[in-house]
Amino acid sequence: MPSDNYLTLTGRDLTPQRLHDIAIDGCKVALAPDVMKRLKRDRAVVDRHVDAGDPVYGLTTGLGSKSTEALPRDQLAAFSLQTLRGRAQALGDPLPWPLARAVLVARLNSLCAGGSGASPAVAEILVECLNRGATPVMPQTGSVGASDLCVQAVMGLALTGEGEMFFNEERLPAAEAMQRAGIEPLELGPKDGLAICSSSAFSTGLAALGQVAALRSLRAAQIAAAMTMEGFRANCSPLREEALRARPQPGQITAGEELKVLLSGGLLLEGGAARRLQDPLSIRCLAQTHGAVYGTLDFLAGPLTADLNGSSDNPLLTESGEMISNGNFQAPLLGIALDSVARALSGLATASLARIARLLSPALSGLPRFLSLGGSESAGFAPLMKPAEALVGEITLLANPAPLANSSSAEGVEDILTHTPISARKLLKLLNKLDHLIAIELLFAAQAIELANPDPIAPRLAAVLDEVRKISPTVELDRPLGREIEAVAASLVGSGRLLVIADIDSGADQKSY
Repeated sequence: MPSDNYLTLTGRDLTPQRLHDIAIDGCKVALAPDVMKRLKRDRAVVDRHVDAGDPVYGLTTGLGSKSTEALPRDQLAAFSLQTLRGRAQALGDPLPWPLARAVLVARLNSLCAGGSGASPAVAEILVECLNRGATPVMPQTGSVGASDLCVQAVMGLALTGEGEMFFNEERLPAAEAMQRAGIEPLELGPKDGLAICSSSAFSTGLAALGQVAALRSLRAAQIAAAMTMEGFRANCSPLREEALRARPQPGQITAGEELKVLLSGGLLLEGGAARRLQDPLSIRCLAQTHGAVYGTLDFLAGPLTADLNGSSDNPLLTESGEMISNGNFQAPLLGIALDSVARALSGLATASLARIARLLSPALSGLPRFLSLGGSESAGFAPLMKPAEALVGEITLLANPAPLANSSSAEGVEDILTHTPISARKLLKLLNKLDHLIAIELLFAAQAIELANPDPIAPRLAAVLDEVRKISPTVELDRPLGREIEAVAASLVGSGRLLVIADIDSGADQKSY
């Protein structure tokens, strides 16, 4: 639920991490002093166009294939409500309420950026909903990435008192939820219905949460991989600066330097500590594999920042007072970037699976077979390969790109699709699977370190080992480990606490993400 902390929205400088702080951590929002002035000024221009009877798409004309049909002046406000009712066609399971809050934040900040011409009351009710814990119920299926029309129309109807809302995590009729929260339903003016639903806020809000989660999971994977290097007694020469800078691919140096920080203070970085001259590629190429994820996250930051702090409205109100038709609601680059991150994370997952398999092999690791402390009857960690392989199978499936497709909607007017919402949603699903795979590698690596018994172990990794063992003790006799893996995934990996334990959390927000 919302906390007493406030973040100020300007429409200019919202980052994915700040959106996460509002949507997930419950920070409240306030609008910068100039935002309301900007909204009132823009709304006055819209009113002038209405009074003059100018032909403006979605304001004084119909939508889609009916864009050539003029609307009577006395029907414009009612048309806003009809716009929402006619397009609130999303279906399927609702977004979890924290994710729905992310959509509200994304739409609110883009309104603050200007260009929508929406009534100031639209921004005000979004602020109230975020600060008082009233969140529209939004089904997940309905947007094709040519603005998130049908999903956000459901959101808009809830703001008027129709549909449903979550309040204190309880699902209620919207009117009842708003009454409990002390919020008056929104009365729509001309264009307000279109301004609420015709944007890419659904895609952008989920994409922002995906980027924050992907960075957290990547850094957790770095920790798990460093733990594996300790247990495997890996050769650290691939992490030397000369190697990393010889072919400085984007992200490679960042990943390699971070691994060295994690391993610092232990024996492994000293000469002669490695068991082998050349390790398997899943260990030797860690900087390259994980660096690819850093590189794709950098790529994603560009279109994501532009979408969070720009206007995807159509028509767009310009600074000169014109209302122009445009295509900013189409977000193909955002979808392509999200799919690129998913592909890079799939490579990371494949490498993680390979490393844990290497730990099971005495010929490669020098450790007891299957990391077992028992006799020949012990299965050790070998059966865990099955759930690990199943997770990688699901991750690989989710890493497939969303289709760039043709359409015949609106009698051929809306004839191309991006499916960016699919890319955003499947990235979040992928990351949930990945967190469990990282938890499995942490358990494998913890057992390997204890069996290898290096002295000293890197202090950051020793701290991680202690925390893992509080949840999952050393495996001396075979036992079910599924619930322990889930607990490590939730309380250490997904929560971000692993980064704090390893003392690498301070650099998580160095860039725009």
